[in-house]
Amino acid sequence: MERRGGGVGVTGARSPLVRWGVFALALVVWELAARAAGSAFFPPPSAIAAAGWALWFSGPAVLTEGAWADVLPSVGRVLAGWAVSGVIGIAVGLLLGRSRRATEYLAPLLAFARALPPPVLIPVFLVLFAAGTPMQLATIVFGTVWPVLLATAAGARDVDPVTIDTAEVYGVAGLRRLRRVILPASAPRIVAGLRVSLSLALILMVVSELVASTNGLGHQLVVAQRSFDFTAMWAAIVLLGAVGYALNAALLGVERRALGWTTAGG
Repeated sequence: MERRGGGVGVTGARSPLVRWGVFALALVVWELAARAAGSAFFPPPSAIAAAGWALWFSGPAVLTEGAWADVLPSVGRVLAGWAVSGVIGIAVGLLLGRSRRATEYLAPLLAFARALPPPVLIPVFLVLFAAGTPMQLATIVFGTVWPVLLATAAGARDVDPVTIDTAEVYGVAGLRRLRRVILPASAPRIVAGLRVSLSLALILMVVSELVASTNGLGHQLVVAQRSFDFTAMWAAIVLLGAVGYALNAALLGVERRALGWTTAGG
């Protein structure tokens, strides 16, 4: 039975402690298991943390040259590709959600494009954009646009017809209706699509940097693997997980602030 005091649930107050306690326990188990195994392929978290600190966070101004060369470009590609796919996905999704004719014309083409795995297009993007950031951004955008597009289309399509009719009665039409009625009603689904696409952006960033790249965390993974530096390889993997967690937490914070009205009544 959940006890409450001052409007705050005891269970809710303890849940962060429980979550982080489980995380700490998992680290302890990992440390003990890795030390017991004594395998170079399975380093303990303490060694991984030390390698990551030396690689990226031991510079004169906190960040090392490796961080500037690998971490920041990778994060920048994730955010840039995700932002571009968000703009495209929302714009096309609104068009499809509110226009039956556009859906009839574009649905077969979009269904075919959506069925293509983004990594198989990397050779095409290499030909079109050459190696480097443009190719990586194209891979990220192509793979992350679909969750946003589909979620936006579903949200725009399911706007309450009564709400639309009321807006028309009060003379709210065109861009004003889009901005004041359709977008707010579709916002929860749009944000859900953005969250899914953010996770995909991180995955596709790594995939795109594994091919013909000269910097980035994906490139660092390849270099560490080829030089048999498995501790550095694990450090890159852990840092990728931390970056993904931080980006998702930031988006959740923005979602709570921007869409708090959707749960205020419940």
